[in-house]
Amino acid sequence: MNKFYITTAIVYGSSRPHIGNVYELIYADAIARFKRLLGYDVYFQTGIDEHGQKIEMKAKEQGLKPQDYVDNIVKQIKEEWDALNPSYDSFIRTTDPKHKQKVQAIFKKLYEQGDIYLGKYEGHYCTPCESFFAESQLVDEKCPDCGRPVTKTGEEAYFLKLNKYVEQLIKHIEDNPGFIYPESRRNEMVNNFLKPGLQDLCVSRTSINWGIPVSFDDKHIIYVWIDALSNYITFLDYNADGESGILFNKYWPVDVHVIGKDIVRFHAIYWPIILMALNVPLPKKILGHSWLLNNNDKMSKSKGNAMYASELVKHFDVDAIRFYLLHETNINSDGVITYELLIERTNSELVNNLGNLLNRTLNMIKQYFNGAIPKQNKLTAIDKAFIEQVIKLPKQVEGKVNNYQINDALDDIFKLFSSANKYIEETAPWTLAKNEDQNAQLQTVIYNLAEAIRFGAVLLHPFLPTTAAKILEQLNTTSNDWDSLTDFSTYKFKDKINQPQILFARIDKEKKLNEIEVNYFPGNN
Repeated sequence: MNKFYITTAIVYGSSRPHIGNVYELIYADAIARFKRLLGYDVYFQTGIDEHGQKIEMKAKEQGLKPQDYVDNIVKQIKEEWDALNPSYDSFIRTTDPKHKQKVQAIFKKLYEQGDIYLGKYEGHYCTPCESFFAESQLVDEKCPDCGRPVTKTGEEAYFLKLNKYVEQLIKHIEDNPGFIYPESRRNEMVNNFLKPGLQDLCVSRTSINWGIPVSFDDKHIIYVWIDALSNYITFLDYNADGESGILFNKYWPVDVHVIGKDIVRFHAIYWPIILMALNVPLPKKILGHSWLLNNNDKMSKSKGNAMYASELVKHFDVDAIRFYLLHETNINSDGVITYELLIERTNSELVNNLGNLLNRTLNMIKQYFNGAIPKQNKLTAIDKAFIEQVIKLPKQVEGKVNNYQINDALDDIFKLFSSANKYIEETAPWTLAKNEDQNAQLQTVIYNLAEAIRFGAVLLHPFLPTTAAKILEQLNTTSNDWDSLTDFSTYKFKDKINQPQILFARIDKEKKLNEIEVNYFPGNN
């Protein structure tokens, strides 16, 4: 069986993650679910980064120990993560004692082989970004990434030798064009960071206490780059000192790290160099996805424009939210979410297109054939053209998912539903039903519709799992795997359909917006 290992970035545990953070999880979830549909042995990992100065400061502000603080935050993160029905196999925490031991072993090995050395850092530190910057990198004397004030600092620190591996990394990127995806992110890494040369990376701090101590110099805390990034292998039981565990040998190298475009540098430069120094195979792909914006503005709690999954599900169907996240954002350009757009997409695609198609078809099955899906009989040119579109769809969708074009894959499925609605208008079953001589043609049309919807539902499952299951249940079929999509004309339905149910209720826009206003939650301003 083919193996597939996929990860998200681990979310920083300083505060509750917004819907833009959850988008990454659902994007990765759609990929993981689709690979399972194809028969892959999938391992899907996500989790929380729990160390660092920002968490130490937040805990102090609340009069808590850092461990107690992150124990509370992880409950909020799990609430946001689980609100949209993801299917991850492992939720990791970097406070796990197993991770601590393995990170210390990695650090010690890199030090002993000369890839880490003791020096002194002088520069500027941004606490929210957990990043150091030279004077020349600042913009108006502020952090070049987030625009917040920085603190001038100087301290003894351990450093990772980056330039030692730069040429090796450039060659790997050139020899493996898909390593950093999409291409625009690859070009940025090579031209803006690697070719100009790199400063050695600060990988320890003495001015913070909350983190993993260097095992041989406990006044130093191992910094985020080695601590957080190593989660991708430590929780697979990688062992820097000897034989690694079953999960590492089974799933590494990772097939794809799904991360936000703002942290590509850390994953495409620092992380591969750490792995090169450890003599561990590099990831197959670093995928830097675009952002989900609130009305064209980046979401943040400080701006007061953040939306949260756990609040959105109080007002919208879970699969409606999943549909919006996956359909409205693509790999190359940022997506926008507003309540108005979420309502409009739900009504146009989920109610008018998919819901209307299923309801019309099921009711015609009940009306014309007493609830039993008929067999295919006589095919016309219109039927053949429609069937051809249906049988091509699985490979089309597979190709899009393999290229990580999730929005295009979902779009192809909904184009089928649109075509099926058009097919109903072209064949006019209500007219065929008036003439007994055309009963064979009527049977064919109804069968083709039922089978097309089944195809669509099977393909829809990785994206909208609950909706797909409801469709298949109403059709009364258990033919729901990838192999069932190889043949359009095999009879795959049981005796009779089940009672038709509404998939998505039409949303009254004004009423819903008023409801949201009354039940205010963060992001409504």
